Amino acid sequence: MNIKKESGIKVGLFGIGLDTYWPQFEGLLERLEGYQKQIADKMNEFGAEVVNVGLIDSPVKARVAADGLKKNDVDIVFLYVSTYALSSTVLPVVQKLKCPIVILNIQPVAAIDYDKFNKMGDRGLMTGEWLAHCQACSAPEIANVFNRSGLDYEFVTGYLGEQAVWDDIQDWIDAANVASVMNNNRLGVLGHYYCGMLDVYSDLTKQSAAFGTHIEVVEMCEVKKYRDEATEVEVQAKIKEFYNTFEVVEECEESELIRAAKTSVALDKLVDAHNLGSLAYYYEGESGNEYENIVTSVIAGNTLLTGRNIPVAGEYEVKNAQAMKIMDAFGVGGSFSEFYAMDFNDDIVMLGHDGPAHFAIAEGNVQLVPLPVYHGKPGKGLSIQMTVKHGHVTLLSVVEGKDDVFLLVAEGESVEGPVLQIGNTNSRYRFSIGARAFMNEWSKQGPSHHCAIGVGHIGNKLEKLGKLLNLRVVTIC
Repeated sequence: MNIKKESGIKVGLFGIGLDTYWPQFEGLLERLEGYQKQIADKMNEFGAEVVNVGLIDSPVKARVAADGLKKNDVDIVFLYVSTYALSSTVLPVVQKLKCPIVILNIQPVAAIDYDKFNKMGDRGLMTGEWLAHCQACSAPEIANVFNRSGLDYEFVTGYLGEQAVWDDIQDWIDAANVASVMNNNRLGVLGHYYCGMLDVYSDLTKQSAAFGTHIEVVEMCEVKKYRDEATEVEVQAKIKEFYNTFEVVEECEESELIRAAKTSVALDKLVDAHNLGSLAYYYEGESGNEYENIVTSVIAGNTLLTGRNIPVAGEYEVKNAQAMKIMDAFGVGGSFSEFYAMDFNDDIVMLGHDGPAHFAIAEGNVQLVPLPVYHGKPGKGLSIQMTVKHGHVTLLSVVEGKDDVFLLVAEGESVEGPVLQIGNTNSRYRFSIGARAFMNEWSKQGPSHHCAIGVGHIGNKLEKLGKLLNLRVVTIC
């Protein structure tokens, strides 16, 4: 499954070679440039705008290429080692750019055809053929110079026809895109923390520093203003959207649908007014207060926002709003969840929440149902009942530890079986290390009790995102 992703990053690409070779070996330069074009074309298919400055074969050209890449303000740079090249050709580019570097140690084929090669008969021609395959020759030299210069880098090693190579490159591009999304995201915070939920309390400055996210404090009175202004036409259109998106069960009273629709209209206007890309909220209010009326009718509207790439986290869980945004930007959903129970007979862990949910990753219908009481919260109203799509899933928690912000990751499976029909999202998850070990190891990392769940196994992408953001990534399984 691949849900709509935000995109728009610029990817830099430059190749390196040695100008001494070109007059010695006819056709070698053009051949290597052809390989680089294959790489650039494939990157374009991955949704990136590729700034390809060509094959650089001297320190003088390197400085010109660096200027071109810097002028284009690229988010990440791929360095294609086309053949042996001097490290003095590479260093000026990387020093000037100061952005993440991925070294492509990619041969044309898996192995040289030794019989054909050795039958060429001309050692000059043979040397030229070898030079088209000797990408590995420069890998240690470049790493040596980068290490001694204090420059960070990563490798992709393989050959052009290898799917694992393209998967790795796409993961880097996807991770760079998500890093850019987070850096440009505006996260709204509405209301206040759930009193006493100490694990949820977050340092907003640390979140901005870790991800580059702008955090916008928005007010309940603004939501009330938009809600009061909601027209009959807007409310009816929103109710129609409920019916088009959810299975609205018969028990839902018309008055509750109208109440939720008015609030949903207001939330849309709040998001538009502040250009929000995500939201964390919680409120209680005095019994009978208008703000209580608003906050007990937000789940349907916040679920709609989450499903259209504006993830919303309840209980003012800023860290989980960040995790949900990351998963959504990777195109895998990111549903708001907490631990519900364990089934030791089936060796699974149950996770869910009363909402908001990411309805785009549901298994079957997403139901809008009435709740006579919100557990642990004031009032009553409508809630979301759904199960996450069966198959591969990834859990992500953004953790504020004692010393740093880091990403906590686990890959597992959403599996069939009985769930709790209590008007909440609810799914069964199985992990390779077993339910007991998973719960112990996950909890010992000190996350809050919430996490974001997406479809597919994207641990590799999250590892790369951590490297790009200079955040630790702890993987449980």
